[in-house]
Amino acid sequence: MRQRLRMALDAVARLLGGLGTALLAAAALVLLGSVMLLSLLGVGVLLLPATLRTLRSVANRERTRLSVLEPAPVPRSARAALRDATVRRELAWLPLHATVGTTAGFVGLVMPATMVQNTTYPLYFRLLPPVDNTPTFIFWDVFHDATDLTGASVVALSGVFCAVFIAMLGPALVRVQEWPGRHLLTPPAGADLSLRIAELTATRAAALDAHAAELRRIERSLHDGTQNRLVAVNVLLGAVRRAVDRNPAAAHAALDRAQDAAEQALSELRAVARGILPPVLADRGLAGALAGLASTCGVPCEVVVDVPGRCAASVEATAYFVVAEALSNVTKHSGATSAVVEVIRKDDRLLLRIADDGRGGADERGGSGLTGIRRRIEAYDGRFTLDSPAGGPTTIRVELPCGS
Repeated sequence: MRQRLRMALDAVARLLGGLGTALLAAAALVLLGSVMLLSLLGVGVLLLPATLRTLRSVANRERTRLSVLEPAPVPRSARAALRDATVRRELAWLPLHATVGTTAGFVGLVMPATMVQNTTYPLYFRLLPPVDNTPTFIFWDVFHDATDLTGASVVALSGVFCAVFIAMLGPALVRVQEWPGRHLLTPPAGADLSLRIAELTATRAAALDAHAAELRRIERSLHDGTQNRLVAVNVLLGAVRRAVDRNPAAAHAALDRAQDAAEQALSELRAVARGILPPVLADRGLAGALAGLASTCGVPCEVVVDVPGRCAASVEATAYFVVAEALSNVTKHSGATSAVVEVIRKDDRLLLRIADDGRGGADERGGSGLTGIRRRIEAYDGRFTLDSPAGGPTTIRVELPCGS
């Protein structure tokens, strides 16, 4: 039941996301139609390249939503742009997504709203004026006189039907809505692989940067912490050697301080080792390690892990550090009252979702560690998506390849 609920909520979220790009596609379709009409007068030809670039921008939003590789920029001349295979595929995608995508997204919007309104109708129907007691966004004459408990119960049953509809058919609606984009916005067979090479070059550079940053972090931890502690131990031992015959009491005090410094150095070494590869992953697995992170989070955090078997150690470590950094941001910056971490393995991909109900407005340029998270993920050829509108909530979605 919980999995079905998660699938229904995910379907509604994806339908609403598709509704946003479908409305943009509808606007772009109107713009393109206007330019075509103006082309009959000779004016629209001058506007066609800019219109096709607008179309590419809208299509790229859908590509980002579907995690599809973006193509090269639109050629500047209208003739070259219309000859471009990707542009022609986008022109075929535009009316499909504007119609099918809007319809599916509208269903994804109306059904949950109708479900909430109708299932709660028995709680408030007596407060409505008898002449205006329509219980749903769609005017149904059969319910117009639902002024008694029996009629209100029928209305509530219609809300339950909406819930069942979304739970059972929501994923199918998502597939219908995303079908045009997944078939028409993907690179055609035999497409130039230079874009993929450029992307891999960028992720390789990000991996090298992330590796260098990790080495600098370890070096700072050892230099500023552990090394200083060991120097202090050495100095104190020298003081003990000089004072052991002259002042045994001072020697014992120096030995106590040396022991404290050695214990602190040992603790810092353990912390550095945990930062390289947390032993808890080997001892308790990814689910246990994330549960440990949630127990130390500053806000109540729910962890849902559905990962049969084990992933590669490097992937589990990446997922662990991403969740650790994200929960640290939740505690420090979000002002949230609750958070949720979901980890699901789907085929050969590990999907993470970290969400909180805080104030939102997270920005990768704000120094909150999000840039480091993105680089760590892209180093594994993964995908990172941040959704944090002002006022919240904040949702981080991560997709990692998880070969075992």
